[in-house]
Amino acid sequence: MLELDHVDAYYGQIHALKSLSLSVGKGEIVTLIGSNGAGKSTTLRAVSGLLKPRHGAIKLEGDDLTRYRPHQIVAKGVVQVPEGRRIFGRLTVTENLEMGAFGCNDQKKNQENLGRVLKLFPRLDERRKQLAGTLSGGEQQMLAIGRAMMANPRVLLLDEPSMGLAPVLVDSIFETIGRLHSEGTTILLVEQNARMALQIAGRGYVIQTGVVVLSDSAENLQKDEMVRKVYMGET
Repeated sequence: MLELDHVDAYYGQIHALKSLSLSVGKGEIVTLIGSNGAGKSTTLRAVSGLLKPRHGAIKLEGDDLTRYRPHQIVAKGVVQVPEGRRIFGRLTVTENLEMGAFGCNDQKKNQENLGRVLKLFPRLDERRKQLAGTLSGGEQQMLAIGRAMMANPRVLLLDEPSMGLAPVLVDSIFETIGRLHSEGTTILLVEQNARMALQIAGRGYVIQTGVVVLSDSAENLQKDEMVRKVYMGET
């Protein structure tokens, strides 16, 4: 469904992605594993159109996304939940969710999506009139995911959804990701918690300094000695 073909991307003179290729099949959860600065978030930024590759193609079912601007990519169904959540702190929970549907003029569809999000996150339903900036970290992450779901994504890009959350909230967020997957959402997941990511994903790619150095099923990656030592902290 989503394919990156020999993508090169730069920040100024810094070569951030080096002929990077990967794919995500329809209905899959695929995870990107790597240390800070490896190029994981850069990969998502390239898919979202926030960083234009110099070379290579990024295709959604054969349609090259590099030809489009970010809002057009969202309209095609590729939606990102950014690292650090990036919610609108001075808007209410409801207003934040409505912002996720800014590109859709079908009010009936928007209301259906809102109902789905509030069913998925009952905590948000309880806090619909509350300013988003006063929510807990876990609630803000729920809101960021809910806002993305308002755009009716075909492919959901999740960037570090567990960052800064207590372990019990991490479990809750990953349960939600599992539910979204079971409903048919295709997910490309960037996550520092490699153990959790590989437990929920079907396949994974290991990225080092902008290069894919290993790709395999999640099951095999969990058994890989390098992955266990470097990314799971095992000795």
